[in-house]
Amino acid sequence: MEKSHYFYRTVVFTRKAGIIALADINNPTESTALEEWFGVVISLADGKHTLQELTDFMAKQYQQKPERLDDTLESVIERLVESKMLKLSENAIELPYYLAAPIEQLDIEKAQKLIIEDGYTVH
Repeated sequence: MEKSHYFYRTVVFTRKAGIIALADINNPTESTALEEWFGVVISLADGKHTLQELTDFMAKQYQQKPERLDDTLESVIERLVESKMLKLSENAIELPYYLAAPIEQLDIEKAQKLIIEDGYTVH
């Protein structure tokens, strides 16, 4: 996996009480919880950071870096890419409004309008 690639989410998410879940822009009260590692990566996938920066950030969350941290992150990233919730890019990207922040920080009507204008479809 190329650690210099940027990573970005392709899904709307929510962050409530420290739990990250997938959110439905058309039904904002509905969500699907993500496994903790998936949620962390999705919440950090802003298109402005590389996979190496993700690894470095996650390593700093521990007093001593877990032995299998790199392998765990690589597995999580591969599975999120396979499920089309995450994409990789050689260049930094700017996320559209409706993907840039947790759903509770969005103007729902504006997000819905922009999704239609962009022709965005849930993956």
